[in-house]
Amino acid sequence: MTTVLKPEWSKPSTILFAAEIPANEKAFAFAMAQATEFGADLIIFHAYDTLIIAASETSGVRYYDYAAAARAEINRLEPLAERARAAGLRCEVVVRPGLPADEILAYTQERTIDRIVMGTHSPGPIGKLLVGSVAEAVLRTSPVPVCIVGPEVVDATFRGFSTNTILCAVSLLDNSIVVAKFAAELAAQHNNSRLILQHVIRPQERQQVLAGRSIDQIESDLVALVPKEVQEKIEVQAIVVPGDPTEELLYQSRAQQADLVVLGAHGASAFAAITRHGVVYKVLAHSHCPVLTLSPAVLAAAGATGDQASPAESFLAGVF
Repeated sequence: MTTVLKPEWSKPSTILFAAEIPANEKAFAFAMAQATEFGADLIIFHAYDTLIIAASETSGVRYYDYAAAARAEINRLEPLAERARAAGLRCEVVVRPGLPADEILAYTQERTIDRIVMGTHSPGPIGKLLVGSVAEAVLRTSPVPVCIVGPEVVDATFRGFSTNTILCAVSLLDNSIVVAKFAAELAAQHNNSRLILQHVIRPQERQQVLAGRSIDQIESDLVALVPKEVQEKIEVQAIVVPGDPTEELLYQSRAQQADLVVLGAHGASAFAAITRHGVVYKVLAHSHCPVLTLSPAVLAAAGATGDQASPAESFLAGVF
């Protein structure tokens, strides 16, 4: 499979921070840290679906004052932009009326955006989460990588933040070649970070996956996904373990002190989408570090063939 990764995906020159009001402070701090690390421009983007209603002085007819709504939203976000500028970043505020996910995705077609950063909410009263319809729609359809800062990400304000260890979830499907190569390029850009490629074998798949192969052989195959020229720049390690994909991914992210998790964000199964039990939901809800996702659009643009697991299993590791 021929893989073509856009350089700006691993080294962004323009980062869009999808802002709510009030803004997610952890997500904004991470967006600033990323912009600082790469010397990227930062766009604070907000879409509002509520409008300021004013009364006409002449007729008394109520109307939607789009201009007033935009000014009000800009004024509420301008303090964030001032903080970014004070940190030496080039930053602008953009607001649009409309549904947030639609407007975020539309804006990526109008401007050259290389990465989207956004936050998610804390779990609800019944413990389901989590991602939220806006974040999910964006991360599953975005034409550029999307970085999600979840509710359990350690709040260190990301001062002096550097990406030293990247944990990348992969599988034995062809699409994982794109995910692994992207993570490797990302590690090389982040001052030669350590890259860990993790594949989790579910108990019911163990016999099939290990037929005629050892764990060591599979780990060697995973390391081989990274181009040799990139292997010379970074430290690459493969971990293959049996178990539950979500539990093992979250465990290793903590055990390895990962600064970033990278995974492909394919469509979840119908069951996972309804119950919020897919890998993507759980990882975003409980990861202690930001998660960088590659949508099917990004994978396809990089040359992925669109390999899928069976519909009932399409949320397994590497195919989220």
